[in-house]
Amino acid sequence: MNYLVLMRHGESQWNKENRFTGFTDVDLNDTGVAEAKRAGESLKGIKFDKVYTSTLKRAYRTAQLAMDAAGQSGVPTIKHDDLRERDYGDLTGLNKAETAKKFGDEQVHIWRRSYDVNPPGGESLKDVVARVKPYYEKHILPDLKAGKNILLAAHGNTLRAMLIVLGENTPENINNAEIATGVPLTFEFDGGKIKRKAA
Repeated sequence: MNYLVLMRHGESQWNKENRFTGFTDVDLNDTGVAEAKRAGESLKGIKFDKVYTSTLKRAYRTAQLAMDAAGQSGVPTIKHDDLRERDYGDLTGLNKAETAKKFGDEQVHIWRRSYDVNPPGGESLKDVVARVKPYYEKHILPDLKAGKNILLAAHGNTLRAMLIVLGENTPENINNAEIATGVPLTFEFDGGKIKRKAA
């Protein structure tokens, strides 16, 4: 039995300011740093073999802080663009509440939560699944089949895509999945298949 832990990065300044962040490389704020450390404390019971993370600093700093807090600073870490947040295109940097006033609550909700509707100039969640799934199958799944314990530290939409890839959610119900910053989701694996969701 081994583990896959999915963890959204800690709070960033743009999370706090309620902005669409996407590919913009915004760092963690003090709350986010504390969340990452707290997450690491909660993961002390698992000895990790490898960490996968996005190339955006809010994700890889969360992974680093969590591993430090778990007493596992030397774990090999792989960063990849395929694990980045969804590209919000023309919405990037805009305040979500102000954008809702401009375009209407319903339209912004569709851009944020629908599976296959792209925001202007950006990616849909379906697009994120299309880049996350092949990466998972080529790199992460073989590690899980080999019995390794893996931490994937990424972003809200990357992890929503992962929940679809893992079969935990479907395109029809994924918009109900809320993923809190800095809170690990732990899955027990056996032979490369999910045995149970541990947390």
